[in-house]
Amino acid sequence: MAQRERGSRGAPIGVPTRGTTNPNRLRRVDRFCAGPLAPVLWRAGERPVVVDLGFGASPVTAVEFHDRLRRVRPDLRLAGVEIDPERVDAAAPWASENRVFLRGGFEVPLPPGWTNPVLIRAFNVLRQYDEADVAAAWSSLTSRLAPGGVLVEGTCDEVGRLASWITLDAAGPRLFTVSIRLRDLQRPGEVAERLPKALIHHNVHGHPVHAWLATLDRAWTRAAPFGVHGPRQRWLRTVSAVRDDGWPVLHGPARWRLGEVTVPWDAVAPDEHRR
Repeated sequence: MAQRERGSRGAPIGVPTRGTTNPNRLRRVDRFCAGPLAPVLWRAGERPVVVDLGFGASPVTAVEFHDRLRRVRPDLRLAGVEIDPERVDAAAPWASENRVFLRGGFEVPLPPGWTNPVLIRAFNVLRQYDEADVAAAWSSLTSRLAPGGVLVEGTCDEVGRLASWITLDAAGPRLFTVSIRLRDLQRPGEVAERLPKALIHHNVHGHPVHAWLATLDRAWTRAAPFGVHGPRQRWLRTVSAVRDDGWPVLHGPARWRLGEVTVPWDAVAPDEHRR
């Protein structure tokens, strides 16, 4: 059972992750950060900072994250944070003036002179923790954000085919997003095994997140005739249908076409995690 290690004398707070990573594994969440969350970067002051917490055994997804967000803010600086010192040492060749790799955990260390982050990505980090640890981890991470900053916390499979995440600000969770590779999708509910820790144990009858995934599954089944035009058209029909059924679906077809769908957090939140 993973427990948060409470640091003393500056020791990192947390426990090492398994470290599994692959190129492009986090492309779906990166695309969201560079899309709907781009205003967070635009509004930031000079040389804004983003953090990749728990970058794993290789810094490849941290480097990809930095490169993708620099298309939005060319002056962006990235701090990759890992609790395992060997992983930090291994990432050193990828460091530069605007990209550093540091040992740390939920306390989110930064180099001297760097401003608080406007965005923290914590992916596949809380999966190994108990649900009871989630609120404290969220609080620790959001306390490090710059004003107006956001935390993106979630989970994906080993190749990034199925992903889901929660977007939080200083006040708590705001959005829940599912992103799926449509080409070989059997049903949207496949993402259930990759729900964030705050939701994964609530995917049972009578809970909002279960109702949400079940609604997507039913709409996907009803949209089967649109599959003759390809899985993207079937997905567009699916998301339009659940919106028409009253679910507060956000954004629009430009995002949905990516296999992505976002709802306000309160639409799926368990009672103990409501704002």
